[in-house]
Amino acid sequence: MMLYLILFSVPAGVLAWYLAGRINQRLKLRRRHRLFNTPLSQEWRRTLKQDFALYRKLPVDAQRKLEGHIHVFLDEKVFVGCNDMQITDRVRLLIAAQACLLILNKPTDYYPGFETILVYPDTFVVPVTQRDGLLHSSSVSVRSGESWHRGPIVLAWDQVLDGARDGRDGHNVVMHEFAHKLDEENWNMDGLPILSDPEQYASWKQVLSEAYAQLHQAMEQNEPEVIDDYGATSPAEFFAVVTETFFEKPHRLKQQHPALYEQFHLYYRLDPCQWD
Repeated sequence: MMLYLILFSVPAGVLAWYLAGRINQRLKLRRRHRLFNTPLSQEWRRTLKQDFALYRKLPVDAQRKLEGHIHVFLDEKVFVGCNDMQITDRVRLLIAAQACLLILNKPTDYYPGFETILVYPDTFVVPVTQRDGLLHSSSVSVRSGESWHRGPIVLAWDQVLDGARDGRDGHNVVMHEFAHKLDEENWNMDGLPILSDPEQYASWKQVLSEAYAQLHQAMEQNEPEVIDDYGATSPAEFFAVVTETFFEKPHRLKQQHPALYEQFHLYYRLDPCQWD
């Protein structure tokens, strides 16, 4: 009786909007379930084995799970070629595979808030404006990837391919830019993504703040560091760079920064040290 009264006290437009949202959500979940359980073609598996080094390291069950995520990702994201870049199945597949490795074991909505991935054949140039009081200066910056806040991701294909083929150098432009998308799921790109366990926030802030300071100190003293210097640019870049390091140099990261490795192990729900 109470539910009956509530339903009929709600304006018809609001109720229709609510019911449509529920129906669309159910349809989306069904579609994702069907796609996730669709086997990857043998041709695409050969491409992954040939061109994606980390895919070859994964246990078979993890490979199949990654393949399911790839199907959903490709269904929901739009790829656009720039500067005469041709978007082939190989391009889409390798970008999707590297992006989906980050969400392999995470509860995920497949990088919500954007759908477009712009792909250049190689490094691209973007205008940069710097301001210092009343003085403005303009220049250009050569880049291999960008993640626009609440907007598209931009990638250079040659760097995408290099990152996929070399799984040990600690550089992966796809993982870097999609880590930024994970970071901004709480609307802020600040190196503090949404954590599944609320109790982890305190340790996350402490451990990452200490490791960030250690990176700055190592740079000042010219000491060797497994984390690339670019991570010292900002907390957001630190999170993205450590993500690359976590997946591609897990043993060295765990040796130099065990507490940091543990935080990323908890966040991604993966242990890349077990893949070797």
